[in-house]
Parts: sequence; structure tokens; C-alpha cells
Amino acid sequence: MTYATDLKAIGPADTTVRHAQLALDELWGQTQVETRAYTGNIVALTVKKHLGRVEEALAGLEGRYAGRQIIGVMDGTEDVVVHATLVPQPGGLYVERLILNASAEQLQGAILPLLRPATVNHIWWGADSRPTGPLLAELTDIADQVIADSLTLDIPPARHYALADLGWSRSAGWREALAQVFDSTDAARQLPRIDRLTVRYSGSKDLPARLFAGFIADTLGWKNMNDIELKRSRCHRENGDLCGVELSGDGVRFGLNAEDGDLTRVECHWDDMSRVTEVNVPQMSLAEGLARVMARPERGESFERAWKLAKASL
Repeated sequence: MTYATDLKAIGPADTTVRHAQLALDELWGQTQVETRAYTGNIVALTVKKHLGRVEEALAGLEGRYAGRQIIGVMDGTEDVVVHATLVPQPGGLYVERLILNASAEQLQGAILPLLRPATVNHIWWGADSRPTGPLLAELTDIADQVIADSLTLDIPPARHYALADLGWSRSAGWREALAQVFDSTDAARQLPRIDRLTVRYSGSKDLPARLFAGFIADTLGWKNMNDIELKRSRCHRENGDLCGVELSGDGVRFGLNAEDGDLTRVECHWDDMSRVTEVNVPQMSLAEGLARVMARPERGESFERAWKLAKASL
């Protein structure tokens, strides 16, 4: 996704942790912008191979939730160098971006001084490996929100900060669509007959699908996920997004399958009843998922129960 703007990025300027604010002030002096976005900090911890994707996702936030973006690239080998840039946003605004290339050990203690004080702190673990060492723990101590693939990191809900899971957030449209299917009384009566579940997903990462499956299992009152199959599939969705779900049992089947665009085909069959409809399940980019969880973290009991079932199934 691209975000059109007439402004050009200003920087990068190489600086140090100690002089980062001075470097940013000098970059601001090159703009014609009087207003700065003091809306919070987001710290993204990632690795080199994911840096481009993380930068693109942060560009889509438009400064609404975090006027300062700090990206820690944890597999850097150089001494801690801060690359300061003003990144243009729609509407003639800029957000501040500070990129640090260093090891996780070097980043410890380097990020805290860069946080703008007296604002909300969002911490995003944007890597696909589990954290080692004290870096994440150090940042969660000051976090208002931690954004993570909570199954990968083994971060249970109900901590002192708001836990936001991107996989859970991006499945919101699928959860809503599935609920609509069973809004009709005749379909709801078939729920006790369902004893098998298949969830299909795009790409190679099954954890968002596993969390969605945990939600369905909890809704159906299942004690575990032994009768659930997770299958890789191909659909016009981003890596990790859902492609479809099928709930079935003796003489009953409910299926939702992503088609082109945002349309999803819904098929319901039981006894002598057949029903085919279409619903809208919007695709959600990584940037849109980030914006959603930063705007309204989902910490409901249904998430916690789904998390426990999904965790037990790993």
C-alpha cells in the first residue's frame, strides 16, 4: 500500500543516542511545518530481513498514534548509530523516525533515552523469533501497550500493559462474518452437530489461524483443538491472513471461503437445506492491523480463552 504525499523525506542524518534530539531539531528546521505530532512513541524491534516491511507498516500509521517511531534492528553489527529521518505523511505532516542498527545487547539502554516523555508508549515485537536477553523485558516495563504475535513470544494476556495480538486483530472480520452465519435461528440449531473444523491460511505462518481456531473451539465449548486442522492455502490475502474456514459434522457443513477482493463466499448445508451467500470480509494490511490495535486493543475474555486453547495446541 502506498500513501501519496507531496512532501519528501528529510534525512537521514547519522547521529548518536545522546544527540538524536538535536539532529531531529535540525531536520525540523529544514521544513516549513510549524506543527509536530506529539501523539506517542512506537518502538519496533525487528531484524534486517523484516526492516522494509516494518517501515512500510509504520508509514501507514500517519502519525495518529505515534509521532515518534523508533526502530531497533537487532542483528546489526556496528556500534550503535542512530539514523534520524522525518517521514512525510498525508496532510502535510511529518513523523520522526529513528533507526538503530545494533545488537540486542547494544540496544538495551539505548532506546529508553530516545522516547519522547509524557506520552503513550507502544512496543511492537516485529521479528519472527523469540526474544532473548532482557531487551524486551526492559521495554515492557515502561510500555502502555505491547504489540506482538503473542503465541510466538509466549506472552500470556492480563499483564500490566495492554497486550495486542496482530493475528487476533486481523481476524476480526472473519469472526464477525462467522457470527453472522449463525445469527439465523435455524443455522444456530446445527451448532451441536459440528465436531470438525478446518481453517485455511495464506503463507507459511499458522499462528493467526491457530488463534482464530481457538476462538471457534471456545465458542463451541470444545475442551481442546484435537479435531481442528490448519491448512496452508492460496488466496489473494497477505501472509498469515485467513483464506477460509469450514465447520462440519454428520450431515452438516458451513464454509466461508475468500474470493477476489473482499468478498467471501458462504455455503451452508444441512439435511435438505442449502444456502449460498456472500459477505464482505475486508482484507487488512499490516499497517491497518497496527492502526486497529493501537486505536482499540482487544483484551476481552474471548481472546484470553482462545489464547489458552491455541497455546495448548502447539
